[in-house]
Amino acid sequence: MTKKSPSTAGIVLRHALGSKWFVSILAVVVAFALGAILIVMAGASVSEAYYAMFRGAIFDPEASSLQRQIKPITNSFFYAIPLIIGGLGLGFGFRAGLFNIGGQGQVIFGALAAVWVGFSLHLPPVLHTILALLAAIIAGALYAGIAGFLKARTGANEVIVTIMLNSIAGLALGYVLAQKAWQVPGSNQPQTPVVADTAAFTPLLPNPFKLHAGLIVAIIAVVVFWWILDRSTLGFEVKAVGANPDAARTAGISVGRITTITMMISGAFLGLAGANEALGTIGYVSRDVAGSIGFDAITVALLGRNKPVGTFFAGLLFGAFKAGGYVMQPKGVPIDMILILQSVIVLLIAAPALVRWLFHLPKGSEKPLRAQLAALAQTPASATAQSQASEQASAAKTFAAGTGDEAVNPTASHKEGDAQ
Repeated sequence: MTKKSPSTAGIVLRHALGSKWFVSILAVVVAFALGAILIVMAGASVSEAYYAMFRGAIFDPEASSLQRQIKPITNSFFYAIPLIIGGLGLGFGFRAGLFNIGGQGQVIFGALAAVWVGFSLHLPPVLHTILALLAAIIAGALYAGIAGFLKARTGANEVIVTIMLNSIAGLALGYVLAQKAWQVPGSNQPQTPVVADTAAFTPLLPNPFKLHAGLIVAIIAVVVFWWILDRSTLGFEVKAVGANPDAARTAGISVGRITTITMMISGAFLGLAGANEALGTIGYVSRDVAGSIGFDAITVALLGRNKPVGTFFAGLLFGAFKAGGYVMQPKGVPIDMILILQSVIVLLIAAPALVRWLFHLPKGSEKPLRAQLAALAQTPASATAQSQASEQASAAKTFAAGTGDEAVNPTASHKEGDAQ
């Protein structure tokens, strides 16, 4: 019996169900389902809690004006900006097989560099902002480059090194903020002066919106990330080292050089995320300037599959979580519920086999969808040839049975005739 060949629709459906993107979507769905169970255990209403999250993150139909109604979605973008930029930085390192866990430290040094340029120099508006951003990029790159250099020269584990650098950055932040030159004049508070208006990010919308030009910076960062990885020689080398360092070394790629450069670029993105906090979100630097950006960005990078567009939307999702979480609190749901949702998403993304087992999903094919469809397009011709050969063999057997002779091999018959 001939095996039935798959149809185009079947191949497309199987590819979609087995894709990593679909697994990520299901991870979010499962996280919301588990969150619903925990909300019930907390004694709150699931529908009210998630409706409050919707009102705080996307659209508030109960608001009195159109401005107030659409303000939630702008808040989601506002909270997503540092997560998108930070996620790009960590995703860049992941593409080379490097686990940059030092995002917190790189954010801190990026913020310090940006805020120093912002309050100590007096420059024209656009130039002042650009110079502050460049200072943050350089500071983050140099600080991450320490781990990259040690990894390349000594083989030191970048996870351990970057974690230690986080601690050093936290202590350095406390020391810097205790210095008079970094404090508001006449105050002993551990807080820098507010950056000058010429350096601060320009608001994109008037009050009561908080969205600023950091969103434009994030979009530019997405484009730069895409260009470096997919359109430059450096990006090809980064992906080659991430796929197989030994093969890359055999091909003539300096693995140590790529390791150092990759960590520096990763830190540059995270330093830029710190500049967003110093120049846009809060306008100064205090002890909690980094917040949890460095660690949340790991989740964003994983959910976005280390891809530019995926990281952008993953950051937007987690920004919506944060914006909606504040509105959920009055409904009896603790803000820690957001952390639980994020943790479950990371857990399921880290174990895609578990998601496939839960939903009985097919295993994703290593071949691209275009290659599978191209192979299917060639199947009818080969199937027709096999069918014709089968019909000819069947006719030969029928003829031999009808004449009472045994089935004869045509090639053998020719040989016997030649012998005679």
